[in-house]
Amino acid sequence: MSDKKIILTGDRPSGRLHLGHYVGSLKNRVQLQDKYKQFVLIADQQALTDNYENPDKVRQNVYEVMLDYLAVGLDPEKTTFVIQSLVPEIAELTMYFMNLVTVERLQRNPTVKSEMKDKGFGKNVPAGFLCYPVSQAADITIFKANLVPVGADQLPVLEQTNELVRRFNRIYGNVLSEIEPLVGEVARLCGIDGSAKMSKSLNNAIYLSDSEKEIEKKIKSMYTDPKHLRVEDPGKIEGNVVFAFLDAFDEDKKLVAELKAQYKKGGLGDSVVKKRLNEVLQKFLQPIRERREAYAKDPARVMAILQRGTEQARQVAEKTMQEVRKAMKIDYFSK
Repeated sequence: MSDKKIILTGDRPSGRLHLGHYVGSLKNRVQLQDKYKQFVLIADQQALTDNYENPDKVRQNVYEVMLDYLAVGLDPEKTTFVIQSLVPEIAELTMYFMNLVTVERLQRNPTVKSEMKDKGFGKNVPAGFLCYPVSQAADITIFKANLVPVGADQLPVLEQTNELVRRFNRIYGNVLSEIEPLVGEVARLCGIDGSAKMSKSLNNAIYLSDSEKEIEKKIKSMYTDPKHLRVEDPGKIEGNVVFAFLDAFDEDKKLVAELKAQYKKGGLGDSVVKKRLNEVLQKFLQPIRERREAYAKDPARVMAILQRGTEQARQVAEKTMQEVRKAMKIDYFSK
């Protein structure tokens, strides 16, 4: 039995993954899989809370997200991939957790409030969406996770998870463990249009699966300094998307510093900086794209990896639920 600490992380399959996902989480997951036992959950049930009318989209994106995971270097021998809906024990634990939290407390969650505002739900928020932090708490605790990698904006969700764990243990006995956030400096990559966040819904993302031509076209359209009209004009670095991407992906930091100095002084055109970024991103994304294309040639293999991981995860989840049912006095036919 491994004594490695357990990590739970994952994504809602609402679309292909992009460079923002890579910088913010995927790069970190590839590194963490060597040190920890890592479960990566594809949260299709949570994706259905606001895509319930379009299940085909969610189904297809389970496959697309899995391709992206494998393409960036997540290893099936080190990381366990899980389809949420195929582990019914998660839904069972979610139901029991629902009794331990109030609607008012869910509405007070800052992360949920922010996302409700972004989606324009108002008072017409689906109950499933409002309750997804409860589902997330079940995701985490059912696999006995010790650590959850998050950005600071997700800390309220983990705080709510620990509240539920403490209440459950107080009522039923010490069964579940509180979890610790693994807070790193989770970078947020701005959108190519200058928006604060790269997002599928805003159509301002460069995807891990984009072709060379698509990447080049998107880089040419990137927001720079609108007042930098002529080559000789001094330009601003702050808020300039091209330089934000160079900071994130160009390994030649000395060259980037020189480009910034020249741009600020004047005498450097946007086209030159964009050309450099195109070279950098094409080099970075080529091996990812090639791995993705190789896996895409064998969809059965991809789904077999997912099935194997899901079956392994379900064994862990069932063991946890046996302990939960016993504590709750609902293990009616156990010997």
